Amino acid sequence: MSEKDDEAVRLLEGAYALSSPADNRSYYRDFARHYDSSFAAALGYVYPGAVARALLACQRPDGPILDVGCGTGLVGAELRKGQADLLIDGVDISPEMLAVAAQKSLYGSLFEVDLTDDVATLQIGFADGGGYAGLISAGIFTHGHLGPEPIASLISCCRSEAQAVIGVNAAHHQAHGFAPFMDRLVDNGRIMAPVYDEVMIYDGSDQDHAGDTALIMRFVIT
Repeated sequence: MSEKDDEAVRLLEGAYALSSPADNRSYYRDFARHYDSSFAAALGYVYPGAVARALLACQRPDGPILDVGCGTGLVGAELRKGQADLLIDGVDISPEMLAVAAQKSLYGSLFEVDLTDDVATLQIGFADGGGYAGLISAGIFTHGHLGPEPIASLISCCRSEAQAVIGVNAAHHQAHGFAPFMDRLVDNGRIMAPVYDEVMIYDGSDQDHAGDTALIMRFVIT
């Protein structure tokens, strides 16, 4: 393993070891400026593209899309490759990551939000007061980050019939009970039953994580 690859793995393992919102803010404060090169490029991070393509394969949202945990804008960039005129807002816990995303001119609005708290403040991002027409996320529902609980609040920021595409690290999905949580949302009439697709997180260039996968949950908000 090269020195560059070794650094990328250390960054990944550090991210997986986080345990609180404060930890996340502190970690990504220094990580943000070289996230794209030292992590995403070095490990062959193909996950944002897979999640973006899953949303683009659905019926085109008839309004703004909310990119949850947008980080430096990797998902936003992939969405714009497919549909350059999409309206996209982004939220993230790290102001430093958001600052990098802002430099790329991908988003209409960017919001610093702790998703373990009340996300009602996201209403300021509604383009027309009716809620988001699409919800997308890659990388935030994983080890050291979020369990399924914020999904209930996030769908409240969306309009009826909004399309959601949320990626969850496969091991994290199992360990934190995402499936029964989503089943409860279905039973409560908040979403249609999700469709699951398993995708690779990395392109295989790093052998330590070559087999890491994520489950993409595709569902319609009712």
